[in-house]
Amino acid sequence: MKAPKSLCVSVSLWPGRSAKRIGIGIVAALALAGCSKEAGPDAYGNVEATEVVVSAQSGGQLTKFAAEEGQKLDAGAVVGAVDSSELALQRDQAAAQRAANASRVTEVGRQVPVIEAQRAAAQAQRDAAAAQRGVLASQLEIARRAYERTQRLFAQQAATAQQLDQAERDYRTLENQIKAQDEQIEAQARQVAAHTGQIAAVRAQQQTAEQQVTVATAQVGQVEDRIRKTQITNPAAGTVLVTYAREGEVVQPGQPLYKIADLDTVDVRAYVTETQMASVKIGQKAQVTVDAGDSRQTLDGSVSWVASQAEFTPTPIQTREERADLVYAVKIRVPNQNGLLKIGMPVDVAFGAAGSAQ
Repeated sequence: MKAPKSLCVSVSLWPGRSAKRIGIGIVAALALAGCSKEAGPDAYGNVEATEVVVSAQSGGQLTKFAAEEGQKLDAGAVVGAVDSSELALQRDQAAAQRAANASRVTEVGRQVPVIEAQRAAAQAQRDAAAAQRGVLASQLEIARRAYERTQRLFAQQAATAQQLDQAERDYRTLENQIKAQDEQIEAQARQVAAHTGQIAAVRAQQQTAEQQVTVATAQVGQVEDRIRKTQITNPAAGTVLVTYAREGEVVQPGQPLYKIADLDTVDVRAYVTETQMASVKIGQKAQVTVDAGDSRQTLDGSVSWVASQAEFTPTPIQTREERADLVYAVKIRVPNQNGLLKIGMPVDVAFGAAGSAQ
């Protein structure tokens, strides 16, 4: 904004009147001081804000969409929803599969104690048969010695043939019993091994069913996450700048729905020359002046960022000659609760003293 023109007064000196010359000289000095130009701002800039474009995370028809331009939204506010009826059916199907697999885990798990009891019984029978074989083996040793003694007595004609036959029969009977007992022990050992194999197979089935439960649980979680993404949640508090969709439209994942920005606190991007850089510090106070109707209003702010690299003056900022000069970008954070500053609005910037950091 141009500074107002000062009024210049033309003064003539009257010769011969020294007293009046002094007064007129003072008036002339004051008039020349009034002709000097008013000091301009330290920098010029434009208002910016951090804009966030909210996009759809799920595809489908917008069953609800309440975002309106100029509306203020809180962070986490639900402003819309995409049709999730098909996803709900998928979730129910996955939940039913999970329940079936969980039931299978319980059912298979009940078989393990039964088979373990059967194996324990077979092991007990095998141990009893082994103990019985030990008894028979002792009896066989006694029968063997009796048979051999009877043979010697029969050879000396001290025992009858009937006694010899009886001793041999007792000996052979015990041999057959031990052989049968060995076969029984072997059969019971195979039975124990079979029960052990059944237990391993049942536990493998149980583990498979548990894995299926885990898979079904993950599927339910995935579908529930997709259902949550059908809810359009506002990510940050701010004001809706523009909307790109309407209720009832079919949207695709990643499609922009609306743009939002926090206008309660805005940034002013301005450019300073190399000579000004020494007096601009982060946290330093600054004043931002903007046209407001027939008057000008000034807001207080502070420097929040200073560029570390120079650039040529941006095209919209100054004249063609000044665009050839290297400048540094700075940002001034300005509270804007009254909404006076708008995005893109040109402003004047005046920096406070370098030592007046907040």
